[in-house]
Amino acid sequence: MWVRMATKTHLSDGEVDQYSVTEVENLAVWLLAIKTLRIQPFNLPSLGPYDVKIRIKAVGICGSDIHHFKNMRVANFVVKKPMVLGHECAGIVEQVALEPGISCRQCQLCKDGRYNLCRKMKFFGSPPTNGALANQVVHPADLCFKLPDNVSLEEGAMCEPLSVGVHACRRVNVGPDTKLIIIGAGPIGLVTMLAARAFGSPKIVIVDVDDCRLSFAKDLGADEIIKVSSIMQDVEEEVVRIRNAMGGPVDLSFDCVGFNKTMTTALQATRAGGNVCLVGLGQSEMTLPLTSAAAREVDVIGIFRYRNTWPLCIELLRTGEIDVKPLITHRYNFTQEGVDEAFETSSHGRNAIKVMFNL
Repeated sequence: MWVRMATKTHLSDGEVDQYSVTEVENLAVWLLAIKTLRIQPFNLPSLGPYDVKIRIKAVGICGSDIHHFKNMRVANFVVKKPMVLGHECAGIVEQVALEPGISCRQCQLCKDGRYNLCRKMKFFGSPPTNGALANQVVHPADLCFKLPDNVSLEEGAMCEPLSVGVHACRRVNVGPDTKLIIIGAGPIGLVTMLAARAFGSPKIVIVDVDDCRLSFAKDLGADEIIKVSSIMQDVEEEVVRIRNAMGGPVDLSFDCVGFNKTMTTALQATRAGGNVCLVGLGQSEMTLPLTSAAAREVDVIGIFRYRNTWPLCIELLRTGEIDVKPLITHRYNFTQEGVDEAFETSSHGRNAIKVMFNL
């Protein structure tokens, strides 16, 4: 499909903004098979009465995109036909950030305000819904949020992962008296740390298996970092080290990985009466020591994506209370070569935190 696109021309003070109009084909990154991505035409749906057409300018690669790229699935979300990836996005209607999930707005969960749990949710880049790694997308206007002048489009795209951290902190009421650990120093663990600090947490200990990720977390503001193994038998000794690093009880543990060992560590490290928040969904099923946790009244709280977070995220970015720019470690152009390199870089992890496309 061919669309008309307006390109903004930057002018000196006092001049009127002009727009040059060019004809371009709308293209997107399609996942065709395991580790097979191609830039191909993407036909947009017709605009509804409450929709807007957005020229996408920045898209980040999420961990779920990598799971789809490697396995054609994330947990129970299975790619069964070619699909456009991407949901961490910002673009221009004029300058907006997009919340990527469209709920039905009619079920009881939606009416109760818990629309992130809607069973009919259409979420960018989650099967079977096409994503936003494209020149243009159509999206409901009320899920687009204007960015202040001092918040870039890349930062706007980062509102999506930041929303996960903000929603997690809201779910467990992080505050100035909450000393916490975060297991997993990947992008979600790091934005959860930034959100927890903004919510007032006075001490944050980051736990991971990778020295590079731990060093990044320390530079970003972690109070203490603990390197652990992937071996279940090491949990007891590692819990001792975590508690020593905290210098007192662990009020809250965020598991931003979601494996048997990480959840076992979280449950054992958390004080009696504390909370464990499961953020990462690494395994569909886990075997955990729940009886001992229940006997200490450790509450396990789950989160799924987010809800009503974009206005707060944008305000935290506008005021500088949270700075997500250091998380963007790699940038690529919207070309076939750039797409291939970007997904390979993000797949390998380590020094790649957030990989961003500039369109």
